[in-house]
Amino acid sequence: MSEATAGAPMPSRASWAGPEMAVLAARFGDSYRWMVTIPAMIGTIATILSSTISNVALPEIMGAYGMGQDHAQLVSTAFLASVTGTMLLNGWLVDRFGFRLTFAAAMLIFIFGSLLSGFAPDEGVLIFGRVMQGAAAGMVQPLGMQIIFMVYPPEKRGSAMGLYAVGVVLAPALGPAFGGLLVDGLGWRSVFFLAIPFAMIGLVLGLILMPGPQRSGTKRRFDAPGFLLLITALFALLTGLSSGQREGWQSDAVVTELSIAAAAAIAFVWWELRSPNAMLNPRLFTVRGFACSSLVALVYGATLFGSVYLLPLFVQTVQGYSATRAGLVLMPAGLALLLVFPIAGRIADKTEPWLPIGIGLVLFAYSTWLMVDVGTDTPFWTLAIWILIGRIGFGIAMPSMNAGALRSLPPQWVGQGSGAINFARQFGGAMGVNLLSIYLERHTQLYAQALNATLEGRGNTADWLREAERLLAQEGFAEGTRQALAQDFLGRVVLTQASMLAFRDTFTVLVLICVLALGVVAVMRGAKRPG
Repeated sequence: MSEATAGAPMPSRASWAGPEMAVLAARFGDSYRWMVTIPAMIGTIATILSSTISNVALPEIMGAYGMGQDHAQLVSTAFLASVTGTMLLNGWLVDRFGFRLTFAAAMLIFIFGSLLSGFAPDEGVLIFGRVMQGAAAGMVQPLGMQIIFMVYPPEKRGSAMGLYAVGVVLAPALGPAFGGLLVDGLGWRSVFFLAIPFAMIGLVLGLILMPGPQRSGTKRRFDAPGFLLLITALFALLTGLSSGQREGWQSDAVVTELSIAAAAAIAFVWWELRSPNAMLNPRLFTVRGFACSSLVALVYGATLFGSVYLLPLFVQTVQGYSATRAGLVLMPAGLALLLVFPIAGRIADKTEPWLPIGIGLVLFAYSTWLMVDVGTDTPFWTLAIWILIGRIGFGIAMPSMNAGALRSLPPQWVGQGSGAINFARQFGGAMGVNLLSIYLERHTQLYAQALNATLEGRGNTADWLREAERLLAQEGFAEGTRQALAQDFLGRVVLTQASMLAFRDTFTVLVLICVLALGVVAVMRGAKRPG
């Protein structure tokens, strides 16, 4: 097909990735750019929405299956680990099967995983369904970024990344709000069904608009050893981390799991350095701009997903919010991002990436620093404004981080670079949720022990218990149960106070992570674009 066939407004075939994409561009005209972006964005929003929408349902899920927090965190981390494990497959899948088939397969896997999670009879089936959802999300997210870089000219990519960032940041920001409404209105299982209609719409549009595989050229072979080593390292690591608090960090099982994770990670790096068909091209990280962007993406993933995990848990367990109210506290921040993203996209087109990324980190660090003083009586709107400040920071930074990372690479590395930058963000998210959950649980235990030791033998504690028993007697409780109820209530008060102090410590850790990441931004400032 000649350039003339495509019409004057369209770019030449050379600017499109393969002849089939050029045919589609000629068929739909200049509007093909945004048309093909729509299914990619629907898929991105649907899959990322599922990463956080279940967070407000965790207390209900724990009650339904009798799960402790160490198992409950797997509902989130199983998804994130699966996303991380399949994300690097994107480059090979698109090269081998094309955008259309890769996207369609991912959407079908996601729909089936969502149904499995929603109808799960036990926690094992639920976690497996979450793994399927995550596997699909890992295939879809880099695909959307790759589509944008192929169909938009360089001077428009920052604005296009602002659109892409809507799915990446807005979905996890609004997910808990929708999830809370569903949990209170229809029960916790409904949160896994919300994204299915969107996934089906994306599937249909993707079959129509996305290009198939290249008809010519040598196909890259699948890096099976690298993939198996990566999956082994991820799941052994996250299993070991989730088991550590329950079984003890020096137990044989945990030591074995963490040792397997370390050995598999080392073997993965060794193999990728030597494999001609590497899933993750190590040479990507010799480009300073890309390496710095990847490190910042790791931090953003840890802080974004970590905070989205912590905040609904805090307001429900410490402040006693309903699931709906817990989700609504994040809603203003999500709505503000609709205004921030278009502006941030234009900024990404006109400035060096380090500046908006640095501003974003400073705003999130300030937002989290405000939460270090959070308490049981912190008002709803105070929390909402604190969260809003941090989300504006994410909105400013995300387009520049994605566009700056890929802009620093030569064109032939963009496909793998898209997978790698998303891998960094998702790996940061999986590790952030796991490590912050461990830190939170450990510090809650330490504070509870310290508070209980402080209360033992103190006269005012005995007076408080006697007063509680007197009030219970007025309510008609039998003498044999009054003391037990008073002791139980005191224990819950102590646990709430211990949890509040532990949450404050955990928010402090998030602040320190952001401050340390500013050093990476300083290094990024001197990075040059490829000539």
